[in-house]
Amino acid sequence: MSMQQQYQAYKNNSVTTASPGELTLMLYNGCLKFTKQAVKDIEAGNHEQKNINIQKAQKIIQELMVTLDQKAEISKEILPIYDYINRRLMEANINSDKEIVEEVMGLVEEFRDTWKEVIKLNRQKQYGRGAQA
Repeated sequence: MSMQQQYQAYKNNSVTTASPGELTLMLYNGCLKFTKQAVKDIEAGNHEQKNINIQKAQKIIQELMVTLDQKAEISKEILPIYDYINRRLMEANINSDKEIVEEVMGLVEEFRDTWKEVIKLNRQKQYGRGAQA
């Protein structure tokens, strides 16, 4: 098995064994990865790649929107922010505006960091003081 195949098997296994909370964290990290790359693409004038990366980030935000637990009270606050992020990504894509992408990155980083803290606190509750996210 080649190194690339081993890495792919590891990645697949980490996704299939992750908890719902860890999967959400992976989605936030993926969104950040694609938006960071989109900023580089805008700076390089690579419009085709920028479009691809922004669309990947949008698909992640859309996935977060449809999987949001509508019964949870916090969803009423989160959904409009996800919707705003999605609309801003569309605008950034149309106008090749890296400032908008950077604004989105800041919002997604806040969600990601909050989510990391939630996972950490849940692990501490579940397993005791030593757990880390």
